[in-house]
Amino acid sequence: MSDLALHPTAQDLLFRQARTANTFTAEPVTEDQVQAIYDLVKYAPTAYNQSPLRVVLVRSDEARERLVDLMDEGNRRKTAAAPLIAVLAADNEFHEELPALLPHFPQAKDLLFADRPVREESALLNATLQAAYFILGVRAAGLAAGPMTGFDFPGVQKEFLDDDHTPLMVVNIGRPGADAWYPRSPRLAYHDVVTTV
Repeated sequence: MSDLALHPTAQDLLFRQARTANTFTAEPVTEDQVQAIYDLVKYAPTAYNQSPLRVVLVRSDEARERLVDLMDEGNRRKTAAAPLIAVLAADNEFHEELPALLPHFPQAKDLLFADRPVREESALLNATLQAAYFILGVRAAGLAAGPMTGFDFPGVQKEFLDDDHTPLMVVNIGRPGADAWYPRSPRLAYHDVVTTV
């Protein structure tokens, strides 16, 4: 008997059977699916509700070619074949949205985040947290996510972002294809991770 409220089928979908896909079918990922993913992901917790994650969806052949050229050699084939690719980035100017996102404390924009280095550190941490939720959102849509950090970070920033956005990862998205999974690697045991004091 599980102590979790989430049904075991959903637990498997999101966690136990979820894997990083290395091949994909040609079935497209629709705009409606991406919207549904975002409608879950937007509830990720972030400090001061800053929500710094920004997503660039790479759909066109021309943009895909530019991105594939910036991927590490081992990631190029799967990125070229994925139906949809998302570049996840941290918005270092997230504070401009704080008056709307944090209406009970709109002065947080200037009191807490006036300095760029403070924003960059906070954006990196909180956008990465949102990126983890993004991966779960992709899985909740019944799709496979292939998150990768093996790419030319300055090149991706130059080609797809700007100086106010820091790339975090590239995520291939789609239905898993043939031989999509590598063997699952071991995980640490509970007692190796959790300490009670």
